[in-house]
Amino acid sequence: MKKITKQDFATEQLSESPAVIQHETINPSILYYGTPVLLLSTLNEDGSTNLSPLSSSWALGDCLVLGLGTQGKAYENLSRHPECVINLPDATMWRKVEALGRYTGVNPVPEEKRQMGYEYCHDKFTVAGLTSECSVQVAPDKIVECPLQIEAAVQHIRIPEHTPFMAIVEVKALKVHAHTRLISGPNKINPEEWHPLIYNFRHYYGLGERQGSNFRSEN
Repeated sequence: MKKITKQDFATEQLSESPAVIQHETINPSILYYGTPVLLLSTLNEDGSTNLSPLSSSWALGDCLVLGLGTQGKAYENLSRHPECVINLPDATMWRKVEALGRYTGVNPVPEEKRQMGYEYCHDKFTVAGLTSECSVQVAPDKIVECPLQIEAAVQHIRIPEHTPFMAIVEVKALKVHAHTRLISGPNKINPEEWHPLIYNFRHYYGLGERQGSNFRSEN
């Protein structure tokens, strides 16, 4: 009788699998693997507010980390005035976000960005059909239409040596504002009502159906 080895067993199990999972090494042009979109409000030299679409961020407690290009107006403004508003649009607002995509607040437009099709725009609220309102604790304006707005203060800006054209910006949340329809109780956001806009390899998506809850979930 033939003795069955571990290798034989593994081979048999693999052959019975409905499909063999395979991977291929690639070098993707972008790594936006599905992150929420935000519109960052920063303060211009003349006291007006600049808007910058971003899709690189994460939050832990009251600390948020933003990733942005050093050639953009947001980096220039935050380096001069360390306050901002992180405005979070919902999935229905993707056209307004995309309307901002080709514009920069830097004048003249840096050559590299000009070659990519960027144009200068000072009043980004108007070009995107958005409404400004005064913030409570910081100078840059909030965006009325965004269901979530986070006023924040910059704590640290770092440019990594390995990627000198990008900046990592750490901010501290000072005030959080939510549309009343999102609020399910004292200081609680109803996840059934919040539908963030997701940037997925340069395409816009909303969320699918809920798959489950974390053990610490309270609603």
